[in-house]
Amino acid sequence: MDVLFGWRYTWEPSKNERKASKKEKKPVIEEKKEYLDQQYVQAAITDQDLRIIVRLPEGIDQDEWLATNTISFFHNINLLYSTISEYCTSSTCPNMSGPGNTQYTWYDEKGKKTKCSAAQYVDYVMSFMDKHITDESVFPTKFGHTFPNGFEATVKKFFRLLLHVIAHIYHAHYRELVHLDVHAHMNSAFAHFILFTHQFRLIDPKETVVLDDLVEAMHIFPSEKDDVQDSEKQDAKESS
Repeated sequence: MDVLFGWRYTWEPSKNERKASKKEKKPVIEEKKEYLDQQYVQAAITDQDLRIIVRLPEGIDQDEWLATNTISFFHNINLLYSTISEYCTSSTCPNMSGPGNTQYTWYDEKGKKTKCSAAQYVDYVMSFMDKHITDESVFPTKFGHTFPNGFEATVKKFFRLLLHVIAHIYHAHYRELVHLDVHAHMNSAFAHFILFTHQFRLIDPKETVVLDDLVEAMHIFPSEKDDVQDSEKQDAKESS
């Protein structure tokens, strides 16, 4: 309140000014993605061509190949998460998050939506998968038992859930991976995972977009120029 020429007045923002103030956006803080750092992004534990490894071997049933690899990825990603699990708590990771402010919500088998911490979400994923991959009616291991109808749809759901775990690890715990010197293992597992899901079209590209920048930085899908250079290197290696 102030006095102007003998009159007392109190200034208040107009209705339009209040609306404009509410519409003002908070400054966007750019997300720091340590996993894109050049000193880490090319770290790997193998120089094998993973594009060849993911292909369906001649004479092998595709469902059998999907089942074998699903179980392998389940164990590998579960193991990688276990290395940083002590840093993933309800206080450090109250939500299941991924790069780009991505939030994942758990839905149980009845479709009930549950908001939970990242640790709880990962536990749900691993328990859900373990329950099914040890179920003979879903993942048959005995001779003569056939894979059920809808088996591929089940596999697709598993890989989508595993992608969420991978995205969270890169988003929230890559620093711990580097500290523990297991980031090269994570990178190799991720490259293998992406190539396998791409080979059999197991995940919608809309889901993987959260880590597209990492896929590009790692050159998981090399250009024609890269293929020529790799071929020349292989020829030189064989001739030496």
